[in-house]
Amino acid sequence: MNLMKALLKSIGRPIAFTAIGGLVALGAAHSLGWTGKTVIIEDTNQSASQVNWTADRPLPSAPTDFVAAAERTVEAVVHVKTTAERVQNYYNPFNDLFFGRPSTPQKFEVEGSGSGVILTEDGYIVTNNHVIKGAKTIVVTTSNNDEYEAELIGTDPTTDIALLKIAGNALTKVDVANSDEVRLGQWVLAVGNPFNLTSTVTAGIISAKGRDINIIDEQSAIESFLQTDAAVNPGNSGGALVNTAGELVGINTAISSRSGSFEGYSFAVPANLMLKVVNDLKEYGRVQRAFIGINYNEVTAALSEELNLEINKGVYVANVIPGGAADDAGILKGDVIINVNGKAITTGADLTEALGQHRPGEKLAVVVNRSGKNKPFEVLLKNKLGTTEMLTKEEELLRSFGAELEDLSSTDKRRLGLRYGIRVSKVLGGRFENAGIPKDFIIVKLNNVYVENVESFERLVRQFSPGDGVLIQGFEPNGKANYYAFEW
Repeated sequence: MNLMKALLKSIGRPIAFTAIGGLVALGAAHSLGWTGKTVIIEDTNQSASQVNWTADRPLPSAPTDFVAAAERTVEAVVHVKTTAERVQNYYNPFNDLFFGRPSTPQKFEVEGSGSGVILTEDGYIVTNNHVIKGAKTIVVTTSNNDEYEAELIGTDPTTDIALLKIAGNALTKVDVANSDEVRLGQWVLAVGNPFNLTSTVTAGIISAKGRDINIIDEQSAIESFLQTDAAVNPGNSGGALVNTAGELVGINTAISSRSGSFEGYSFAVPANLMLKVVNDLKEYGRVQRAFIGINYNEVTAALSEELNLEINKGVYVANVIPGGAADDAGILKGDVIINVNGKAITTGADLTEALGQHRPGEKLAVVVNRSGKNKPFEVLLKNKLGTTEMLTKEEELLRSFGAELEDLSSTDKRRLGLRYGIRVSKVLGGRFENAGIPKDFIIVKLNNVYVENVESFERLVRQFSPGDGVLIQGFEPNGKANYYAFEW
C-alpha cells in the first residue's frame, strides 16, 4: 500500500508541475494582451421551392459505430476547387534607376480548395463564402470523381455561406436535421476534404452551442456557431457536420488554432440558419435580413446587480429604435428578452441566430421579463429600411438614400448653364435627410464623377460598400454651389 502511494505521488508531481507551469505561462500571456484564443478561417428540380428539413424524428442515440452515417454522407459532400486572379507589384530597381518608370503590376493565378454539401438532387450545393471569395472559376468534384463547373448563385458574407449550382441530376443529397434540437454531448461527424484528402470523416461531440467568436468581419454578422471537437482542418471549410443518422446539422466553417491546423475545437454554421440563407439566395439572389429594432447588452451577474434586474441571463434591451419592430410591439427599454418562438435566449448570439432564421414580414413570439414578470409580445419583423417588403440589393441600396431623383431637361441645363446634373425632386428621409440635402438640390458630381442622368447615378451607387465615403456636389435651389459628405 505504501509502495502504491509513493508511486502515485511520483507520477502526480510532473503532471501537477506541468499544469501549474501552463497556468503561469497563460497568466503571463494575458498580461501581454494575449486572449488565449486565436481563431483562423481556413483559406482555402427544387429550384423554385425551398430546401427544408428532411429529418423529423427523435434524436438518435449513440451508436456502436458510425459506418452508416459516414457512408450516407460522403457521397453528398463534394470537393470545391477554385482559381482566383491576384495582382502584385514586383519592384524592379533598374526601371527606376535607368528608365525612370515604376515597376508594372504582375497578374498571377492562385488555387484554393474546400468542401461543399449537395442539398438537392438537381445540383444546388452549399459551401462557405470564404472558400469561393474572389474566384474566377469554381470546379466541383463529386465522390465518384465527376467534375462540374459550378455557377455561383449568391453569397452571404454575414454568415459566411455561399450557394453553388452544377448541371447535375439524380445526385446524392444530404438530409437536413433541425439544428435547434442539437444537444451538448451529442455525437457528430465532420465530413470534408482536409489538405485535399477527399472524403475524410472524423468524429467528435457537440461541445458548445451559440458560440460567437468574432471572426466574420462584416456589419450585421451572425455568429452562433456549433462548437465540436471533431477534427477539422484546412480544406474542411464548407463541408458537412452530421449527426449519427447522417443528417446535416451544420456547415464546418472555422477552427480555433495557433498553428493553422486543428488543435481541439472547430465551429459550424447551424443548419437552420444555413437553410434560411440558401432559400433566400435561391429565391431573391440575396439574404432578406430581418431586424427587431433594438440595441442590447447580454445580461451578466454584474449587469443584473447594476440595473437591479430580477434575472441574471437573457438579452437586456438598452434602447428601442423608434418605429422599429420592437417599438411597434410594445417592448420597452429595460425589458429582458428571454425567449423567441419557444427558444430560450441567454446570449446575444442566441438572439441574432433566432432573428437570422426569419424574413421581414414574419411574426415572432417574444417573451420578455419586465420588472420580474414575464410578458409575451407578437413582433412583426422589418427590413433595414423599416418596412416588411422583400427588397433586392439594388432596391435597398437606392431607397436607403431616401430621395426621388429626376433627370434635368435640356431646357433646365441651358437655363442653369450645366452640361450634367439631376434634380432631387423629393426627400423621403434616410441618408439625404440626415446629410441635410434639400429638395430641388441639383446633383452634378457623385464622388468627383459627373452625373449625366439618374441611370448613371444609380450605376455609381451600386459600387458602394459599407463604410465608403460619399461626396455629393452640386447647386442649391438658389444657385449657390455646395457639397454634402457622409459615410455609406
